[in-house]
Amino acid sequence: MSNDNFFDRPTGEVPVVAPADPRVTIEGAVPASELASETTLPHWTEAPTGQVPAVLAREPESATTDPWASVPAPAWREGEADWVAHDEQFDPSVLAPDSPAEESSSWEFGLDDDEEESAEEAPRPEPSRPVRTRQRSANPLAGRAARSTAQKNVSVATLYGALMALVVIVLFTLGSVVVATLVTVVITAATAEALAAYRKAGAHPATLLGILTAAVLSIATYNYGSSALGLTSIIFVFLGFLWYLSAETKVDMLDGLGATMFVYVWIGVVGSFGALLISPSTFPHKHGLAFLFGAVLCTVANDTGALFSGRRFGNRPLAKTVSPGKTWAGAIGGSLSSLFVGLIFLPLISPWSVGGGLLEALVISVVVPFGDLFESLVKRTLGVKDMGTLIPGHGGILDRVDGLLFALPATYFLMHLLHLG
Repeated sequence: MSNDNFFDRPTGEVPVVAPADPRVTIEGAVPASELASETTLPHWTEAPTGQVPAVLAREPESATTDPWASVPAPAWREGEADWVAHDEQFDPSVLAPDSPAEESSSWEFGLDDDEEESAEEAPRPEPSRPVRTRQRSANPLAGRAARSTAQKNVSVATLYGALMALVVIVLFTLGSVVVATLVTVVITAATAEALAAYRKAGAHPATLLGILTAAVLSIATYNYGSSALGLTSIIFVFLGFLWYLSAETKVDMLDGLGATMFVYVWIGVVGSFGALLISPSTFPHKHGLAFLFGAVLCTVANDTGALFSGRRFGNRPLAKTVSPGKTWAGAIGGSLSSLFVGLIFLPLISPWSVGGGLLEALVISVVVPFGDLFESLVKRTLGVKDMGTLIPGHGGILDRVDGLLFALPATYFLMHLLHLG
């Protein structure tokens, strides 16, 4: 019996492969030399020749048909202009598939109707704490700036505003120490409200450290002047680092310490200019009480005028995405009220003059609306309506003194510029 040769073409006959030994002959066998001449592949019994198959180069495609031709070469991007220049050259559509992907993938499996109903009825476990994610949206106020707010009771707000004004006037008549205590209490309460709002939003500020540091800064500023600002702030930074270094639960240190430092600067440092105005070491003739009272009086006049004129004539928002309730009519009415107080009432208080009262009213008309909008921006970013509920009709302490915070440093530097006191 002979073996079939797998190189032979089907002829109907069974070929017999000749053995490797040339001395052995089998009748009917086909010589290997004839088989090698009929095929391009060498016989498996032959020694390797060392030749390799040729790789034929394809014809280059036209630049217009190559989807990768528009992709720029890798480049070092250092400045913002480099990113813009390269991003304009790259078209992400070249990476898209020719046909749209199927709506469902092969590894996704659906549930039967009964299983879907049971899955919907099954209770879902609630997380132990809110999961916070960093905002990556181009507009961090998306979904918050358009939030509707309830109308406040103007009668209640007016009543409590009058009571607070009466208390403040009485305290100013008792001297600088009592007023410094009032400033410290207001700064401490406003700091506590802001840090509580941050915690409500999911952040982890160092609440106790922030409250104590703000109170210490106000007291130190009154006793030692502006030199206490730098020293207290440096100590606060080191204490904040140690606070999160020794925390038992690991939290986002950047969010926590960042929120604490922001509130400290916004309320503690800026508010301490109120204590700096009445500090015995600031003005040689002890006129700080008059300057602080003038700033408070013009700020209250600006807020009151803006409230009533905005409700009566306001129809064009001042900053719709930040605070839809504040209008241009309210800003104009608040400015007119501040000018009236600065020209009529401030000159009656020594050492204020007509010129000084006019400049103070103009400065207040600019910085106080910015202070209101700044707090509105913070509240809408945090997603809260008011910073607190301590004062009926007004919200919290911070909601009442947000504009005054910006007025304090403005008044301090204006008095030095005018060489008053």
